[in-house]
Amino acid sequence: MAIPPLRMDTTAFASLSEAELNEICAIIYNRSGMVFGETKRYYIERRVADLLNHRQALSVRKYISMLHEDLAETEFLINSFTVNETYFYREAHQLACLSNSILPEIIRSKGPGDRIRIWSMPCSSGEEPYSIAIWLLEKWALVDAYNIEIVGSDIDTSILRQATLGIYGQRSLSKLSSEVIERYFEKENDQQRQIIGDLRESVTFVKGNIVDRQTLSTLGRFDVIFCRNLLIYFDDDAREAAVRNIHEMLYPGGYICLGHTESMSRISETFQAVRFPDAIVYREAEAR
Repeated sequence: MAIPPLRMDTTAFASLSEAELNEICAIIYNRSGMVFGETKRYYIERRVADLLNHRQALSVRKYISMLHEDLAETEFLINSFTVNETYFYREAHQLACLSNSILPEIIRSKGPGDRIRIWSMPCSSGEEPYSIAIWLLEKWALVDAYNIEIVGSDIDTSILRQATLGIYGQRSLSKLSSEVIERYFEKENDQQRQIIGDLRESVTFVKGNIVDRQTLSTLGRFDVIFCRNLLIYFDDDAREAAVRNIHEMLYPGGYICLGHTESMSRISETFQAVRFPDAIVYREAEAR
């Protein structure tokens, strides 16, 4: 079933009572871990109004009842609240850390041909996991000596479809050199480029919710996890659940990269900061 595109009409809003606002926020929190409340009322009302417009002007009360009964409808709601602001080579210092420091440490316990697994979550429209693939092809001399698997996951199913297509505009590509663009992108039209087929096939995209272990059960474990600018949207309970799941998803001695405003030390003692020349990342405090 196709998700209808959301039209962000800046004049549209749904007037929510305090109880309705709280109930919608609770549904979002229980399904995603994202925290919204009264301070985001205008943001919430605009998105609910747009969804109501696509549902033949249901009343707010009927819409909330639908959310409790219909998982697909709740998925539409979650998709409309996720933030998908990203571009290629974002926070490139962490990519430099990956090739210069993290991977050299990881391969100390691996042999040629062994598998290295990297997880990008949330992956949004795919710029981050594709950036990892391109960066390693460009910057890591040993890229062909190992079996590198890159997985991107996101709770937003509509954005995952975009990631699989791999079509991007000029803003997404703005940090890439013209040489890199020519090597790894095919011209779609005057304004857009598409990732070449070999690279699209090299990244696996799946739905996953970092606070819901069940949705992650088929992904296996990873050597490196990129989880940037997500935990800032969670409250303490959701952050702790996310960190527990991250711990379970890492191989012993694996690394996690957070956003530049985030700190694992404020959340859990399970991980310790590792200061590499290019970036600060996190590793398990004690080996399992």
